[in-house]
Amino acid sequence: MRKNWEILVVDDETVMRESLAAWLAEDGYTVDTAASGKEAVVQAAKKDYAIYFVDLKMPPGMDGIETMMEVRKLRAEASVIIMTAYATVDTAITAMKEGAQEYVVKPCNPEEISLLVERIIKVKNLQRENLILRQKLARQYSFHDIISKNPKMAEIFDLVREVATLRSTVLIQGESGTGKELIARAIHFSGDRRGKPFIAVPCAALAESLLESELFGHERGSFTGAVERRRGKFELAEGGTLLLDEIGDISPKLQGDLLRVLQERSFFRVGGTEEIHVDVRVIAATRVNLQEAVAAGTFRDDLFYRLNVINIRIPPLRERREDIPMLAHHFLERLSHELGKEAADISEGALRLLLDQDWLGNVRELENAIERALVTAKGHVLTDDDFAFLRREAAAAPAWSAPDNLSLEEIEQRAIAATLQRTGGNIKEAAAILGIDRSTLYDHIKKHKIPR
Repeated sequence: MRKNWEILVVDDETVMRESLAAWLAEDGYTVDTAASGKEAVVQAAKKDYAIYFVDLKMPPGMDGIETMMEVRKLRAEASVIIMTAYATVDTAITAMKEGAQEYVVKPCNPEEISLLVERIIKVKNLQRENLILRQKLARQYSFHDIISKNPKMAEIFDLVREVATLRSTVLIQGESGTGKELIARAIHFSGDRRGKPFIAVPCAALAESLLESELFGHERGSFTGAVERRRGKFELAEGGTLLLDEIGDISPKLQGDLLRVLQERSFFRVGGTEEIHVDVRVIAATRVNLQEAVAAGTFRDDLFYRLNVINIRIPPLRERREDIPMLAHHFLERLSHELGKEAADISEGALRLLLDQDWLGNVRELENAIERALVTAKGHVLTDDDFAFLRREAAAAPAWSAPDNLSLEEIEQRAIAATLQRTGGNIKEAAAILGIDRSTLYDHIKKHKIPR
């Protein structure tokens, strides 16, 4: 057992403070003391203690619960043990609810204290070993920020390496949230274009006229508001890669314009007469089944064949559930640092709950769930209780049937409002689920006065 963990004893009673420090020192731990909550917070800011023994009742100014809360703001991974001579059920519940790991009653038994600390240190050592192992696994199964040990994903990684140096167009298909842009970035940064620009254009977010100008640029005076010449994304991506995200949503006119660029490697700015030649690798991504769109007549077959030179289909998360634990731990580690609220692990019960979900929003939805649980969690380990919202949402989602006595407009309003609620107000994700572009969704939100 590792002994060089540092402990802080916080108690306004000198005898209690010094005797507990002496017991712990005899067990081989490095121990400091503080006579008040304020002094403890000052020391915690200077040193990262593994365990804090904090007296519940201290002189006015900062009691044990307040001290614990201030310490946890500074040291999210610290274990806090509340001590009191006035044990009641209410104080114990309050202490544990606010984040105390243990609750002990004075006078403390030296043997019980030794066993308690030993148990906590064992857990900390296991957590540290698990973290090292997870980091090792993440490195082993990581490819350009994409984490997976699924065999189909491994095949995709191999294909990305093979095609990275080619000029051929790539079509990436997959549900919303599967990581299509990450795959596109991996292709770009694995090849010899890595030193040139990578530019992503969200085709679903822009109306036809705006998207045309965004892609090809425009000349001054070509339309109202065009006060100067502007280069489009094809020009800006010269020598690099252009990702056309959600290409299945572009209009028939733009489909024709894009086909010409892919065939001729040249185009005209909007309102321009100068032919511009470019060397740009095009990667297209879509959640739409383009083969079905071609059959339905909503997508040009000649454009589809131009795009579908190299086809990559990303499996949804429900088809690679073995990735869920690794992804969940990866998101926990990253988000805990970003939010300043550290959590060390995810319990087995919580992981089972995550594995049971279908994740219709895929990896993005899993990331959102980890963030939501982390924000509301009280302890160091995310438990199934922290993910209770997943059960509530599943229970609150009965099979859909057309509501009675509602107009088509009212049904539309309710569908949009429900989708926005499900995605937490994420316009891009909601638009993808509804199968419309973002500008159209904004119009509907304004029309129906839907709160985001």
